[in-house]
Amino acid sequence: MSTSKIDLQNQFLIAMPRLEDPNFVGSVTYICQHNDDGAMGIVINKRAGLYLGDIFEQLELNTVGKHSKLSVMQGGPVQLERGFVLHRDGSTWDSSYAVNNAIQLTTSKDILAALAEEAGPSDFVVALGYAGWGAGQLEEEIAQNSWLTCEADHDVLFHGSLEKKYALALASIGLDAAKLMGQAGHA
Repeated sequence: MSTSKIDLQNQFLIAMPRLEDPNFVGSVTYICQHNDDGAMGIVINKRAGLYLGDIFEQLELNTVGKHSKLSVMQGGPVQLERGFVLHRDGSTWDSSYAVNNAIQLTTSKDILAALAEEAGPSDFVVALGYAGWGAGQLEEEIAQNSWLTCEADHDVLFHGSLEKKYALALASIGLDAAKLMGQAGHA
């Protein structure tokens, strides 16, 4: 029996109503990496209770603009003290991973210094922590109807309001959040 592996990199994971883990209820997660060892993503619609200005202040960065008032996301339950910047930008940063040709994930302080001075990328999401799954774990959760997957919409990723990202991600695959049921159906 052969099985084909799905590549979830650059996909949204949309939490189904039956998913009760408080870290993921109502969440949209952008998958940054998916391979035989597991998966890693950033939750893009849950506030961490901090503003970017709080991060700038903690890192002793001088701020010159509007980015200080942007919410920092709770990227997931793993390594909550570690910062991640998802962004659309071709610049070179000290520690970046190319998710694809358009999106990078950066973990170095230099991008935060640039954002503090409004010299960094114009499209970005800053998060503390990440979501991680071991080998086969995410595929099993998808098979159990805990998640829907779809191609990531970069407008939703970077520009949708936090309160609407869940509904916008569902709408991108023709679903209405109000009509989803918490029970999985089996024929």
